[in-house]
Amino acid sequence: MISKSHETKIEKIKAEAFRLGFSACGFSKVDFLQEEEKHLAMFLENKFHGEMLYLENHFEKRLNPKLLVENSKTIISVLLNYFPKQEIEETDNFKLSKYAYGEDYHTIIKKKLQKLFHFIHTEIEPIEGRIFTDSAPVLEKAWALKAKLGWLGKNGLLLTKKGSYFFIGEIVCSLNLDSYFDSVIPENKITEYCGTCTRCLDACPTKAIEKPYQVNATKCISYLTIEQKSEIPDVFKGKMQNYIYGCDICQDVCPWNKKAVFHTISEFEPSEKLLTLKKKDWQNLTALQFSEMFQNSAIKRTKYKGLMRNIHFLEP
Repeated sequence: MISKSHETKIEKIKAEAFRLGFSACGFSKVDFLQEEEKHLAMFLENKFHGEMLYLENHFEKRLNPKLLVENSKTIISVLLNYFPKQEIEETDNFKLSKYAYGEDYHTIIKKKLQKLFHFIHTEIEPIEGRIFTDSAPVLEKAWALKAKLGWLGKNGLLLTKKGSYFFIGEIVCSLNLDSYFDSVIPENKITEYCGTCTRCLDACPTKAIEKPYQVNATKCISYLTIEQKSEIPDVFKGKMQNYIYGCDICQDVCPWNKKAVFHTISEFEPSEKLLTLKKKDWQNLTALQFSEMFQNSAIKRTKYKGLMRNIHFLEP
């Protein structure tokens, strides 16, 4: 049985998460990720991470949140929708992944998580903990899956019945929800709804999804345009489908993303300047213009040199 106090805590935290704009909120018990250990080891052994050498660091911390947050008992996972109502015009233009249209999601999610943390600390019970979003050795998808916020798609992304255009964030904290975990979580496993569909595998132009649930990042357009710092191999010529930052191909073809709803986060809206850019403008972009336009954007991760490399790679 779930104690009434724990049930009330959960209801209050979820209500506040939704008030802050999060699309989903779930809870999981801090534990060692035994099943994910072999998957991470295989990913690294096969060198699927390419130049992302930071993934080789903190192996144990990625699997055991207690090494990140001492005395942690609960992980609160949240999703934040970024599916845009207005997409960048593709005619005479290059493509950006939708998540990079607006301000850097790290900043937006952290601000919201800080407010949620403060609410829990002051209105529920005093807690210790840390907030994370794609910025520390945390296996975010694994915890979102344990919190039953979705299922793992064959493209390696978290899928929900409203698609996959979501950022993931979490609070790793000392909140005690033992009766909730003991009575609810073990009862059933979330159902997967991919069935026999292989559209994401079939659509990937670089065949980065080598088989269901196995993504070789070194072939992924997102990796090639953002994480790879050396030159993009010529084998990918003609396969980038006009993307100069990130890629949405495997998401765009997913049937579940036909049910995606538009986000309501003003900070994720593309700027007027971004909407007016055409190929020629991108090709003639100066370092100063890059700095001014993308100072608060995730695009700054690739730096000016990287972005121009991507643009030149697409030239005939």
